[in-house]
Formats: sequence, C-alpha cells, structure tokens
Amino acid sequence: MSDRDSQFIDHVVNINRVTKVVKGGKNFSFSALVVVGDGNGKVGFGTGKAREVPQAIRKATEAARRVMITVRRKGTTIPHEVIGHFGAGRVLLRPASPGTGVIAGGAVRAIAEAAGIADVLTKSLGTTNPHNLVRATFEALEQLTTAEEVSLLRRGVGETEVVEEAELVSGPLPEVEV
Repeated sequence: MSDRDSQFIDHVVNINRVTKVVKGGKNFSFSALVVVGDGNGKVGFGTGKAREVPQAIRKATEAARRVMITVRRKGTTIPHEVIGHFGAGRVLLRPASPGTGVIAGGAVRAIAEAAGIADVLTKSLGTTNPHNLVRATFEALEQLTTAEEVSLLRRGVGETEVVEEAELVSGPLPEVEV
C-alpha cells in the first residue's frame, strides 16, 4: 500500500473545527477537505470528519481517491476557457502560455497542481467558501473537451463506432447534387 500512497499528491485545502453543544457540554470534532491527484490528469476531492485532525484528513483522503476524475489537458495547460458554478461559487479557468505557472488561490491552486496542470490563469468569482470553490472547479474541469472530441461530435460519430486514422484526414469536400 505504500507504493500506492507515494504516487498521489494530496493537499489539505481546509480544516474546520465543528462544535456540537450537548447536555454535558460541548463536543469538538474536525472536518477536513482534501484534494488528491496523481499529477498526470487524475484528481479528486473528499471530506472527512473525526474527533482528531489526522483521522479527519485520512478519511477525506480515502474519500478523494474513490471519486477521482480525469482532466483533459493540452500540454501543460487546459484546452479552452471555462466557467464552473456551484452554489454561490463561480470559478473562471483560462489557458495560459507555457512558463506562466499556476495563477490561482488556495483551493483552485491545490486542484490544478494535483491534476498536473502547470500553466493556468484562474479567478474565483463570488464566494470564498473553499467547499463551494472546490466543487465549482471540479464542475469546470468536467466541462473541458479537446479539439479531437469536438470534431468527432461534429462529424456525428457515435460512441459505438470506431474511427480510423485515415478518416480523420481532411480533404476535398464531396460533391452533392441539389
């Protein structure tokens, strides 16, 4: 299991102390928000809650590994500009030229670094709540499509059909009688 642990990059985005008032006094627990990625296009997030911080982080990390998504990238950046929404949180992700780096705040930066996105410009619009920003960023990353995927969709190729490389080569348009 140690080999599997070492291949993932994990960032603790937020730790919150939660207090529950009960008859005998107050019960304290901690909730953690963690982002996990492999640095090569796969990233996930999870939350965990426990009486102590290390157990909360461990639970959140395990939850994040179960729900990882694949992020479409173009080199070291993203293919196109996209806006993700969740609640009052909106996140703008914009591709950047090589060498720009990750221009982002805490929650969005953690996701970009864990996903292996090296050059991106971001702006968080609306709330600064880390939970909503993380979910809005994931919603934006799920909207990303590559140029090849868009061209296949525009050609009307279904998921069950196989496209050969020779079909993708563009040439003269066929003549159509009207």
